[in-house]
Amino acid sequence: MSINDWPSSERPREKLLAKGAQALSDAELLAIFLRTGTKGVSAVDLARQLLSSYGGLRQLFESGQSQFCSGCGLGPAKYALLQAVLEMNRRHLRQLLEQGSTMDSPDTVQEYLISQLRHQHREVFACLFLDTKHCVLGFEILFKGSINCAQIHPREVLKSALSYNAAAVIFSHNHPSGIAEPSMADRQITEKLTAALALVDIAVIDHIIIGNGEPVSFAERGLL
Repeated sequence: MSINDWPSSERPREKLLAKGAQALSDAELLAIFLRTGTKGVSAVDLARQLLSSYGGLRQLFESGQSQFCSGCGLGPAKYALLQAVLEMNRRHLRQLLEQGSTMDSPDTVQEYLISQLRHQHREVFACLFLDTKHCVLGFEILFKGSINCAQIHPREVLKSALSYNAAAVIFSHNHPSGIAEPSMADRQITEKLTAALALVDIAVIDHIIIGNGEPVSFAERGLL
C-alpha cells in the first residue's frame, strides 16, 4: 500500500505540518526527503531499510557518493540534494554564531562544532575565536593529523588568535574512532596552549572533543 492510501494523520508530510518536525521518527523525516519509494516499497519502508543498512542518520549522512548511490537505487541527484541540505545546516549554524551567539548558548556552539568536525575522516584541530563578550569572531581548522604536542604549534595558534584580535578561544577536535574521551595527549596540548595564550591575556574557555555520541567538554569535566 502506498503512502497516499494511508490515513492523512499517518502520512509523514501531513503529520509534520500538523504536529511539527519533532513529532516524526527518523524514518518519517527521511521519507519526506526521499519523496518516493521504489517499486512495491513505500518511501517510509525505504527509509527504514536505509537506516537499518547504514546504522542511523549520521552514518547515512556521512557516506560517500559511491556508497550512497549503491544503496537501494538512490542516484547522484539524491546525493547532491542531501549534501545541499547538510551544507545549508552548517551555514545556518555558522550564521547563528556570526550574529552574536555567545557562550550563553553552548548548545549552538556544540551543534556547530559537530557539524564541522564529526564528518571528518581524519583527526583535525580547530578553534573558535571570541571577543571580550564571548561573541564568535571566527572559526578555523588549524591542524590536520594526529593531535599531539609535536603536531600542534602554539605559535600558529597564537598567530591566528591575534589576527582575530581574540580575547578568548574554544578549542575543538574530533576523534574519528568515535570515542570522545580525552587522551593524555589531549590534556597535555591543552595545557601547553593555555599557558602560551595566557602570556598575551587570551583565555581558553573550553576544549570540546567531538565523537559519535555527546561531545566532551574540558570545562564541564574540570580539566581546564
